[in-house]
Amino acid sequence: MDTQHWRSTIAAAQAGDRQALDELVAGWLPLVYNIVGRALNGHADVDDVVQETMLRAVDNLGSLRDPDSFRSWLVAIAMRQIRDRARRRTPDRLDESAPQDAADFAELTVLKLQLEGQRREVAEAVRWLDDEDRQLLSLWWLEVAGDLSRRELAAAVGISRQHAAVRVQRMKERLETSRGIVRALEGACPDLRELTARWNGRPDSVWRKRLARHQRGCGYCGDAREPVVPAERLLVGIALVPIPVGFTLSLAFGGKTAAAATVAGTSVGWSAKVLGALTKPAVAMTAGATIVAGGAYVVTQPPDATPPPRAAVTSSAPPVASAPPPVSASPSPSPSPTKKADLYGTVVDAVDRAPDPDTEPRALPHRPEAGITSTGGRQAVMQHRGDSVTLSGQGYVLVRWQISPQSRPGSLVMPTWTGLKGKLFHVASGGGRRMDDPMAGSPGDLATGMGGPDIGYAVLPDGTQQMWQNEYFYVDGSVTLTVNERGADYGLTVFPTTWDKATEDIKAGPPRGAIRYGLVRDTGKDDTPVPQYVTRATPADPATVPQESRV
Repeated sequence: MDTQHWRSTIAAAQAGDRQALDELVAGWLPLVYNIVGRALNGHADVDDVVQETMLRAVDNLGSLRDPDSFRSWLVAIAMRQIRDRARRRTPDRLDESAPQDAADFAELTVLKLQLEGQRREVAEAVRWLDDEDRQLLSLWWLEVAGDLSRRELAAAVGISRQHAAVRVQRMKERLETSRGIVRALEGACPDLRELTARWNGRPDSVWRKRLARHQRGCGYCGDAREPVVPAERLLVGIALVPIPVGFTLSLAFGGKTAAAATVAGTSVGWSAKVLGALTKPAVAMTAGATIVAGGAYVVTQPPDATPPPRAAVTSSAPPVASAPPPVSASPSPSPSPTKKADLYGTVVDAVDRAPDPDTEPRALPHRPEAGITSTGGRQAVMQHRGDSVTLSGQGYVLVRWQISPQSRPGSLVMPTWTGLKGKLFHVASGGGRRMDDPMAGSPGDLATGMGGPDIGYAVLPDGTQQMWQNEYFYVDGSVTLTVNERGADYGLTVFPTTWDKATEDIKAGPPRGAIRYGLVRDTGKDDTPVPQYVTRATPADPATVPQESRV
């Protein structure tokens, strides 16, 4: 929206126009959320800091003399709240901010914006930065994306533009070091694996120095497999991360402000407008709102739902009130026990056509979730032939695809599931697109997630089902997933996840910026399909698993 419009909107809000105030909060909430989210890397305090920032902005709007400085004024308020929160932290609270204890902002950025390659690498490198660098990066990221100016960045930090240039340059150097660490950890260097055997998986400054020192002296880890693109070129034009389901904004303010919210029974403009902002196409969520005395309360989920649990290495989620009742992984008792036992594993994934983009998925049955543990941790990144991860427990797993046909175009040797004990189902597909959907902005829309006419396309084996960007599976037991790349180059990222997150993903359809809605494959019974390449055996070469396996 143009500057003139915002200038008039701010002036109207200062004069007491409720509708203008509604629009002001709705329009600037996503920017504040992204600044705070990156600075705190998704810590549980993000919601509180965002809420306090917006509350202070509303409460002090009358003191703003120049409407043209609103954005820098708002960003400065956000940064003060971030620094105040850091000063208030106790050592125990500091430990709570560890990335493995929450779905951090780096992961959220990768998933929500569907970042791949070096853009994903930059987002994940943020985990290795210190608090001060993350705070600065939260502003610099928005500067190179076109959402902030250098003058506003410097004003928010409280330094001159010259000093800001020095600070940004030092932060960029540490970011590049962290990018190198991310690349090294995704590699197959045996010396690095030995070095990290004692590492608990938590990025910190001590391990950053150790891993950086190893990378500088290692011919394997220091040899970039492709030209490294500067971070600022990668971040130009990247959108704001949408506000996630579960985010709550509660603004209670009294009669001292020009636009005091009213109690239920009168105007509900505030909640309606903020609610409208939270349900714009860029944000995948269902929202509900309730007015409370003295202010507005807005939640980005149905009022009878509970917030989704945070992703972790071991994840569990009780059924939510608004969801269908949990469905057992086994069907109801049948007069024919033998037939029931034979049913599991006889229904195998088959080739299917892409659904209509506007066809919403049916409800995903909610199977029991006791939690999944992964030998790859909270996020297992597998980039090379032979890389594997073993998943154990009872719950949902996300397998995210990334194909690089420009490296080695040709046929795909699909990943395989081996050593299955118990049951494994293919329950849903999401990510907003199938891998053969056209990539927006490519010449003639001819490029897809499988490649393009100038580099060739990755080719699936005959009769193989086309994968989606995100594939969801349900494990009840244990199984090992192995990358078998040979021909087309591909990588897999594997996350223990939850029913809530899978449901949120598959419902993020075209109105929210995706190409198509997801697809539900789970019937809730033993006739839910199993993956095409799965076996209870443990072959010496996992690539030999038959395509239409029966388990």
